Amino acid sequence: MGTLVDDDAAAEFHAFFERHYAELARLAHLLTGEADAADDLAADALFALWHRWDRVRAADRPTAYARGVVANLARTRIRAAVRERRRMTLFWSQREDRTENPDVPGTVDVQEALRRLPFRKRACVVLRHAFDLSEKDTALALGVSVGTVKSQTSKGMAELKRLLGTDEAAVRMRAGALPAGGTGGRGR
Repeated sequence: MGTLVDDDAAAEFHAFFERHYAELARLAHLLTGEADAADDLAADALFALWHRWDRVRAADRPTAYARGVVANLARTRIRAAVRERRRMTLFWSQREDRTENPDVPGTVDVQEALRRLPFRKRACVVLRHAFDLSEKDTALALGVSVGTVKSQTSKGMAELKRLLGTDEAAVRMRAGALPAGGTGGRGR
């Protein structure tokens, strides 16, 4: 008789999954702003729901419960990203600039402009231009597609050019305006 109840629970969960997965993924996308993370968060939420399925199906509003799980997972993801950004900022602010005869005003300008870019654009620009990584290596480092690297780098460079008021943003980065590994730009 226990098997029959388990089969019924599995069938109910499967129906719930089919009805609500897309909605939960859309919610995750809107909460995090990350399309790639949305499917993962929805899947993680449904996995958690399956482990508590007896409680979930007994709830007055199982869909509301599921939305709450997605919201909590999204909040956790956002907080982790904020902590990571703070660690990165702290790391970069404590680095010693070892470039000989640096263009201090240029360095300050580029670093300030970089801080104004959204994280993904900033990461793509820095990895591509300051660290001279390939599009593929940048994509691997950031866990995104090569297409994302291309578009984010292009948009980031356009924004830097606008912020710096020059078409030489990449040249300034490569010339050492941004310290990278203590070598002044491209590993020289």
